[in-house]
Amino acid sequence: MTDFTHSSRTQQTTGKKNKEVVYQVFTRLFGNTNATNKPWGTLEENGVGKFADFTDKALSEIKALGVTHIWYTGVPHHALVRDYTAYGIGNDHPSVVKGRAGSPYAVKDYYNVNPDLALDPANRLEEFRALIERSHRHGLKVIIDIVPNHVARRYRSLTNPDGVEDFGASDDTSVAYHKHNNFYYIPGERFTVPVAKDGYLPLGGESHPSLATPFEETPAKWTGNGSRLAQPEFDDWYETVKVNYGIRPDGSKDFDELPAGFDTQGHAAHFAFWQDKEVPDSWIKFRDVALYWLAMGVDGFRYDMAEMVPVEFWSYMNSAIKQENPEAFLMAEVYQPDLYRDYIHLGKMDYLYDKVDLYDTLKLVMQGKGSTDAIVGVQEQLMDIEHHMLHFLDNHDEQRVASPEFAGDANKGKPAMLVSTLLSTSPTMIYFGQEVGEAGAEDAGFGLASRTSIFDYFGVPHHQRWMNHGEFDGGQLTEEERGLRDFYQRLMNFSLSCPALMGHYCELHTHNRQHGAGYDDQLFAFSRFDDSERLVMLANFGDAKGEVTLSLPESLLGQWQIADGEYELEEQLYHAANALLVVENGLGSIKLDVRALDCFAFSLAN
Repeated sequence: MTDFTHSSRTQQTTGKKNKEVVYQVFTRLFGNTNATNKPWGTLEENGVGKFADFTDKALSEIKALGVTHIWYTGVPHHALVRDYTAYGIGNDHPSVVKGRAGSPYAVKDYYNVNPDLALDPANRLEEFRALIERSHRHGLKVIIDIVPNHVARRYRSLTNPDGVEDFGASDDTSVAYHKHNNFYYIPGERFTVPVAKDGYLPLGGESHPSLATPFEETPAKWTGNGSRLAQPEFDDWYETVKVNYGIRPDGSKDFDELPAGFDTQGHAAHFAFWQDKEVPDSWIKFRDVALYWLAMGVDGFRYDMAEMVPVEFWSYMNSAIKQENPEAFLMAEVYQPDLYRDYIHLGKMDYLYDKVDLYDTLKLVMQGKGSTDAIVGVQEQLMDIEHHMLHFLDNHDEQRVASPEFAGDANKGKPAMLVSTLLSTSPTMIYFGQEVGEAGAEDAGFGLASRTSIFDYFGVPHHQRWMNHGEFDGGQLTEEERGLRDFYQRLMNFSLSCPALMGHYCELHTHNRQHGAGYDDQLFAFSRFDDSERLVMLANFGDAKGEVTLSLPESLLGQWQIADGEYELEEQLYHAANALLVVENGLGSIKLDVRALDCFAFSLAN
């Protein structure tokens, strides 16, 4: 039996009165109205979205969806194949660019933005600054990427602030490692492009002037994922080089470590600790990058593959950011659960992806391969850090919910989205197009079906129907797609407006598996409540159902301070499925007619 008193907890230290919602947009794709979608197509053939496509109308609709933060993915200037030499930008070699449009995680200039995204590439930074201001006017805070583990193989900034030099500019390339080198080297060896697999050819085999001569890099640098081979494998992150943070090749640390007990110290103590310490040059460079964007008006960062960078750096980096902006929103990829608490408490991360726990669990349930019983353990084992574990069902790395490879039906995301959004006090993230059932069905060139390509110039069909040639009014959506977006809008806005979702949590699933009539392992029920409101949520992952009697345990009703009697519950998403809570002898029951993929959020006001 679950100890319901134990599983009912209140987050006292979040500092948040309401939940938050992050809307991730792949900036290059969002505003593109071109539907040609030729594999390996050029910008001219397939089109590209611009900063300017985020019009006042677009931003107001995103805000109305129930969004607090917008993550503009792919903003920093990264390696790509298109020729921008007329603007003083050096060409990138196609053999070390993934796709034609390039990976947003192979950054070549941290002090400027992707020229593809500007109407006037010469004015690209000003156009992004205007987008930041426009987003703020619509009540949206702005997040961009910082990719600390690696940079493009040919890094060169054209707009460094005074006194800032490029990564690697002063490196001693005669040695494999030096504390203040920005990269690791393989002295005496030349970098060679990997042997391709499965018939891969750069640009899909198209001829290109730059391919007439091999890419040159001497001495070779370590590759972004840590490969120390002068010729990495094809599956390595060969388009990038690994950044050196003062970790020697033998794995030992060449910098001060945090004292015992610093996991309980705040940002100010962490900031003070580093002030008299000699830190590796790469630490300083990335701190300065973050402070540069904060000064421009950016409100936070998403850190790529944060676990590949030492936690001490994050203490240094994030405390400097919080010193400048205490409200900065800092979220990161960390996929090793045994590292979560270090990166939160020592690294001072606000939020980590809840991928290998909740996301993976929900995916199996949605695919009919798992049981909702597993959700109980996931939430319980993360309760001490539940606020810091950001929830999502879709992002640029993962298969689209609607893709056949994932769930095959966007509607199957509804119960999972209810659980993902309302289960904890953490922020929720959705990926553009998710709310209208985008399936990522096309092979884009380098990018393959089931994931929306981050490497190619391409259109996003379901999203384009909502975009409606720049009207952003959903004018081309099907009735089913409109209904899906309406569900997301109702759910997200409810999550933002209900303070009880930041209060106590009580898991109801275990009790109902034993005592709930018609309740099985394709249903999941839980409660959140505070002094003003009591909520009961029920999600049905199954394709069919009938009458279910949900049982509320005496321990929960005792905390609610409810006497025997009958109480009307108001459904909060659609306000059309009210129910009756009957309390007899201290036990509660709610009789419901549950249909396939139903989602309920019932409220009992105090």
